[in-house]
Amino acid sequence: MRLSTILKAVVLTTLIFAIVGEESAASRGTPVAFDANVAKMLNILIHSLYTNRNVFLREVISNASDALDKIRFLYLTNPKTPKNDAGEEPTMDIRIRVDRDKRHFVMTDGGIGMTADELKNNLGSLGSSGTQKFLEALKDGNDNTLIGQFGVGFYSVFLVAERVRVASKSDDSDKQWVWESTGDGTFYLYEDERGNTLGRGTELTLELKKDADEYLEHEKIKETIHRYSEFIHFPIYLQTTKFERVAKKTEDKPADEAEVADETEKKEEEFEDVPTTAWTLVNENKPIWTRKVEEVTEEDYNKFYKALTKDHDDPMFYTHFSTEGEMEFKALLFIPGRAPYNVFDTSITNNNIRLYVRRVFITDEFKDLLPRYLNFIKGVVDSDDLPLHVSREVLQESRILKIIKKKLVRKALTMLADIAENDKQIEAAKKAKDAGEEPEEQEAKPGQKHQTEVLFPKFWEEFGKNLRLGMIEDGTNRARLTKLLRYKSSKSEDKLTSLDEYVERASKTQKSIYFVTGESIEKIKQSPLLEDAIARDIEVLYMVDAIDEYVVGHVTDYAGKKLVNLAKEHIKEGDDKNKAKIDKKRAEKYEPLTGWFKSLLGDKVTKVSITKRKTQEPIIVSSPQHGVSATMARIQRSQTLSERSLDGGEAKRVVEVNHLHPLINEIFTRVQVDKDDKTAEELALVLFDVASLQNGFEIHDSLAFGKRVGRLLRQSVLIPADAALLEEDLTEYTSAIEDEEEETKETEEAPQEEAQAAPQEEL
Repeated sequence: MRLSTILKAVVLTTLIFAIVGEESAASRGTPVAFDANVAKMLNILIHSLYTNRNVFLREVISNASDALDKIRFLYLTNPKTPKNDAGEEPTMDIRIRVDRDKRHFVMTDGGIGMTADELKNNLGSLGSSGTQKFLEALKDGNDNTLIGQFGVGFYSVFLVAERVRVASKSDDSDKQWVWESTGDGTFYLYEDERGNTLGRGTELTLELKKDADEYLEHEKIKETIHRYSEFIHFPIYLQTTKFERVAKKTEDKPADEAEVADETEKKEEEFEDVPTTAWTLVNENKPIWTRKVEEVTEEDYNKFYKALTKDHDDPMFYTHFSTEGEMEFKALLFIPGRAPYNVFDTSITNNNIRLYVRRVFITDEFKDLLPRYLNFIKGVVDSDDLPLHVSREVLQESRILKIIKKKLVRKALTMLADIAENDKQIEAAKKAKDAGEEPEEQEAKPGQKHQTEVLFPKFWEEFGKNLRLGMIEDGTNRARLTKLLRYKSSKSEDKLTSLDEYVERASKTQKSIYFVTGESIEKIKQSPLLEDAIARDIEVLYMVDAIDEYVVGHVTDYAGKKLVNLAKEHIKEGDDKNKAKIDKKRAEKYEPLTGWFKSLLGDKVTKVSITKRKTQEPIIVSSPQHGVSATMARIQRSQTLSERSLDGGEAKRVVEVNHLHPLINEIFTRVQVDKDDKTAEELALVLFDVASLQNGFEIHDSLAFGKRVGRLLRQSVLIPADAALLEEDLTEYTSAIEDEEEETKETEEAPQEEAQAAPQEEL
């Protein structure tokens, strides 16, 4: 404790000696020590709480906006017309100017202003929030205890300023007062020697540090305002300098001198550049999310979207909403017209959602304000409940922000569901119109884009992979996302279908939802796995994206129906006890065949059985029910750093033998006679490799496969298996070559003979 006290004394003494040479403020009067909390925390506020120097401008503009809000509220019931010594009334705006010679940054507002006591209390003590006291005063019904607009954020000015001067004039004081400090633990408070220059409001003058020259540049100030304070309610003006070319004034020449001059000779008039100052409005864009949805047009939304995102195209869809209850905030979310090329690049930070607190920009660097799978959505969120003067790290852990995140995700998914619902209504209206009926007029929900055409297929094409990623990552909203899944199917090849539509088309007795995965619809349609479903008139979903294999692993059932991958299970619709008994007897009959197959293939397969599918193929190669499918194995092989499959090896295979196929019957007949029949072995191995290729598996030994096919082809055309290659007679070719060379030689000699004969003819 004693050591801590000594250190504090040393620090305080150092600070006092640091200002001994400063005469400008000391000449104003006796220095006043900051509140103890300020003395301890000012250094932390400057160097730890605010890591971005630009934030000082956001803070002082926010303070000025609060001051203007307060005076506007008070003047509703008690209007006044204060004037400065020059007879000018204060303006309801914020004005910024710079003096490059003095290196001053000056900001003035026509807000509520502060008295001497308020300057001392609000700027001399840490965390004395003017806004909080103002609201408390109104709540208590005591309108006379008004305070200024400064809180913790004011101290961020010391990030860029060596000296800070605050001149303020309140309606409750006849004098204009000045608060001045260098942030060294003391401040000065004195009457402004200039008199009443403001009429009402506050003038903030920052004497910038040597490394803060950038804040003397107009473009830097404009850029910072556009980023942080563009949507402040009040106008923000920046004083700019323009140069106009004007004619120089010249003295009149004597008459005789003018007469001597040549009248035809005209001298060019001399010009000079004269500087003029003007106030330029910086924050031209208005925060349309704060307006009532009934007042905002689609053109307004499109214009705002382009200004917000720098996108040249209109948004595909948008929703504008506000929440009430335990957490109130306003938000405006947009779906872009097309997916960014780097939408899944995790190394790039997508600054798509801009977070505002009372229209003051806070950050767009929250990676999880929306989850990764919704990172294509862009927009703004504005909350009155979030703390403004805290670091981004602290804000990210705020309970309020966590509630906002949860509600944003729900609203985003509701927006997507609304698009799908609008599609249904548009299609129903089109059918009614085609049938000669009067379609029902579709009305857009307030705050949403008026949808005039079917939109979800376009959305799915651009962002369908995002939603499927959400199926994997967002277990909380998986049920909502499942309703948004869309696939083409065997009964809907030209149009996307939802799981709800699949269930509606299926028979009431159908117990499962069937699907097949593959590289493309064309390859899936060539798969033998579809034969059984088509024969039974059962719809099959086509899943052609690599991520679908992972998606179905997280969706076990939907609407009471199990999702079944035909590459792993056969269709069991209509099975009964009698069929089960028949299958059992059939398996017993063909056990010699299946046992022989398993012995022949060995570790290449996990099981051999008689197929229960309706198929024309001799063999179907499928995957174990709880194993890795051929499609998943292919996906994993294509991943640079992955193993070959989930179990570290190759995808396991199940052989389903079609006992009704003639080739299988031939093998069965031969095996019953001789289990070592070579023809049966050759035929079985070729059929296995062909079936593996048909069902997406790799062939273990492609060289052996090629040789077996060659031997079987020889047998099919009665060529002996040991027949050697034919011997070739090369004399046939050499004779032809000699004849061609002789003809070429004769053709080349003919033109030379004609050229030699030509001179003789001329003579």
